Order: sequence, then C-alpha cells, then structure tokens
Amino acid sequence: MFPRQFDYVAPVTLEEALSALGDDAKVMSGGMSLIPMMKLRLFSPMVVVDIGRIPGMDAISENGDHITLGALVRHAQTATDPTVAANAGALATAASLTGDVQVRNQGTTCGSLAHADVAADQPGAALALGVTMIAQSSSGSREIPASDFFVDTLTSALEPNEIMTSIRLPKAQPGEGSSYDKLGRRGGRSDYAIAGAAAWVRLDGGSVVDARVALTGVGTKPTLAEAAAAALVGTDGSEEAIAAAAAKGPDDATIIEDLYGSEEYKTHLSKVYVARALRQAISNAG
Repeated sequence: MFPRQFDYVAPVTLEEALSALGDDAKVMSGGMSLIPMMKLRLFSPMVVVDIGRIPGMDAISENGDHITLGALVRHAQTATDPTVAANAGALATAASLTGDVQVRNQGTTCGSLAHADVAADQPGAALALGVTMIAQSSSGSREIPASDFFVDTLTSALEPNEIMTSIRLPKAQPGEGSSYDKLGRRGGRSDYAIAGAAAWVRLDGGSVVDARVALTGVGTKPTLAEAAAAALVGTDGSEEAIAAAAAKGPDDATIIEDLYGSEEYKTHLSKVYVARALRQAISNAG
C-alpha cells in the first residue's frame, strides 16, 4: 500500500524544522517507524519534516553527571558506544535488539522513544534508567522525565510544535547496574517484544537501596512496574527477593491480549522477564 499524498520538507537547521511544524505534521529522523505506518495509512500527515540533514544532532557526549544522545544517534551507535554501555547497559542492550541490521543502522534512539510503540525495546530501558527527554519548540525547550513521557499507545508527551532534540542518561554511580531482556515475536530476542523488562538497581552494603523496573510489549504503553521495584528495595537481592518482586511485575500495567498472546500468557511473561532483568541488573551492579 502507498501513503496518501503529503508534502516533504528537509530543513538544514533546527529553526527551519520547528517553523515547518503544525497540527498535521510529523517529524522524521530515520523513518523506520513513520514510513511503514504511513504506508499502512495508520498515520497520514499532510507534512513530513525530515530532520536527518540537520548537522550536530548525531553525537553522543558526556556532560557533567549525564550523557547526551542527540536526536539523530542511530540504534547501532547506542548499542555499541562504550560510554553508553558503561553507564546505561539496559539501553545499549535494548538498542542492540531493535529491529534488524538495516533498521539499527538507519533508525534512531530518539525516534523510537518519540514513536512510543507499545512493543518497542528502548522505551522500557529509558523508563528504568530514569532518562530525561529534551523537547524543543519555537518558544524554548523543556525537560520531560521518562516517567511522564509515555502517555498511551503510540502517544507521547511531545506537543505538535515540539521536536525531541536529545535525551539525557544519568551517569552510573558505584553500586548501580541495569539490564534489559525480552521475548521477541519470532520466538527469540529479535523483532518487537511480546514481553520485555528493563531494570535498574543501586546496591549499598549488600542491600538494594533503590530500583526501577519497566515493562514493554504487554500493555497499552511502556510502563514502570513500581510495585515490583518497591518489593525489591530493602532486600538483599537474593533469588527469593527477586521472585517476590517479579510476582508484582504486572501490577502496574494494563495487560492486553493481542495476536501474540493472551492476557494470562503476557502476565506470566512479565513476571519471567522482570525476574531475568532484575537478576542481571543486580549482577551488573556487583
């Protein structure tokens, strides 16, 4: 199927891109999510604003207590950058499991987050890591915590006149570790997630003093599993503690049945993958 007719704009500055935005425009960075949606006519914008030619937005940099990923950083960059791997292992792993080689070389991390797909990998990692999204409009910029960013299915907190220009990853401190794992739709770890979980933990003196857990693929949006994190905090991170926390994994998600699994199946998988993510995050923090 072909998309409906639309106007295409390829600005070379951020200011030009912002001025081209309107209520019926869509921003494109890599196009790996937008173009298939347009072909299926699930999205039919009147204007596509391609930011791929704007210089200076494809860098990963260290800035004080955080790492900045620009809007045009590709999945492959996120997956292989040593600074991202050292500080945000969950995101590096999620990026490495996003799509196939062609998608990882063309698609962008910020684009995946902005698309807010219910079964994408990197939104869950962003939630668990406490990432901050930077949105720019003609009137200025604002920071959006990942916990406030994913509103509903394919819906983020970005306004129609905003472009996500970067994300900020907190630098890892001693005793912190993160992880991401999933079951893909083709039976392994490839393709969109039937169920996936990301976890971040902080250990001190042999105890878990802080944690965040997030689910993807099982509900109406990527979701923080706050009950699971709360159940782990204050424990020694043992297998018994992980099992108790994982049992609460589905509590904060609106689990939905789809072509890839029943509500019961996805509820079960969410517990399995929360346990796996927590176990690896604790190991990585040691």
